[in-house]
Amino acid sequence: MVQRQFPRPLEILDLMKFKKPELPGKKRRLAQALTIYDLRDIAKRRTPKAAFDYTDGAAEGELSLSRARQAFEDVEFSPRILRPAADVDTSTTFLGGPSALPLAIAPTGFTRLMQTEGETAGASAAGAAGIPFTLSTLGTTSIEGVKAANPDGRNWFQLYVMRDREISYELTRRAAAAGFDTLHFTVDTPVAGARLRDKRNGFSIPPQLTLGTVINAIPRPWWWFDFLTTPKLEFASLSSTGGTVGELLDAAMDPTISFADLDVIRELWPGKIVIKGVQNVEDARKLADLGVEGIVLSNHGGRQLDRAPIPFHLLPEVVREVGKDLEIGVDTGIMNGADIVASVALGAKFTMIGRAYLYGLMAGGRAGVDRTLQILTTELVRTMKLLGASTIAELEPAHVTQLQRLIPRARG
Repeated sequence: MVQRQFPRPLEILDLMKFKKPELPGKKRRLAQALTIYDLRDIAKRRTPKAAFDYTDGAAEGELSLSRARQAFEDVEFSPRILRPAADVDTSTTFLGGPSALPLAIAPTGFTRLMQTEGETAGASAAGAAGIPFTLSTLGTTSIEGVKAANPDGRNWFQLYVMRDREISYELTRRAAAAGFDTLHFTVDTPVAGARLRDKRNGFSIPPQLTLGTVINAIPRPWWWFDFLTTPKLEFASLSSTGGTVGELLDAAMDPTISFADLDVIRELWPGKIVIKGVQNVEDARKLADLGVEGIVLSNHGGRQLDRAPIPFHLLPEVVREVGKDLEIGVDTGIMNGADIVASVALGAKFTMIGRAYLYGLMAGGRAGVDRTLQILTTELVRTMKLLGASTIAELEPAHVTQLQRLIPRARG
């Protein structure tokens, strides 16, 4: 028989410790976010639909994005037992410089639209975390502004080859003069992808007020207050080139871009050059023969060609073919530190995040970006410990099995 007694209040109080409330709403909100998807939920609540969908959406049926994320979820890890990993060192070196993580923040356009701190928040957070930050040609903070926000960190510049080539050449010179160490020559945007969410939302830069946007803004007054009381939203590095936003967007996409353009940019750029947007082994092999320093396997976050190849699936074969000749990065679909671990184990020297960073930005500005990097770092370290890997160099292909859902049919 169980002996019972009347509850004693003092004993109950000893077992219960009430957590002190955290009064600042932002701090509490971000602390409660345990995953990147939690940050996404906060961002969706706090950001007008058109701006959120511009970030969250992809091209056409959004199959490229969903497949890329699914590919990371379809990973089976193979841990090594009895290998002490009490202390994990996540630091590494890629593209000629150190990084605290095998991770960089990817280039994103219109970033101040999502939250007014924009690239300044991203660059300063990257600098504090000891990882590179990449500024887009279509960024809303200037090259010089990013350098000021991250004066001692690694800054990269992503280049679109504009129809007016001299604009691209001048941007290349400015980034070099500002001390950016790596240029990402982007090759997957000959024309703009069909981003249907934007069309359905009537999305425009700058946002135009309609009855729908006003109704959507009512529960989000803080976003509109920030938007209306901060400097004009514009392509900061292109603000002196003339033309409307639409004209600049059209000029940024050029179907005549070729290897000849790469030759010109290589003559202008004194640092490392990475080709961003590689989507097959043959192109990777040709670029290795040309002597570029690196490539990024990417389908532009699923925002260009829908049903494009899945970068993470391409990774093992590309590493086998050219991994000894150039450094390979991968982006699209990374939402967890375990995704970073899997990529590095299969041979990637670095990974890049775009949406994950922007979800944090929309959720809480600079503090939200810091939270994104904290979450990913925690997940990365925990995964490495569970695998029995103490350093990045100890991660190897045997740690990862890519489970297959989409198996190509034999060509007849």
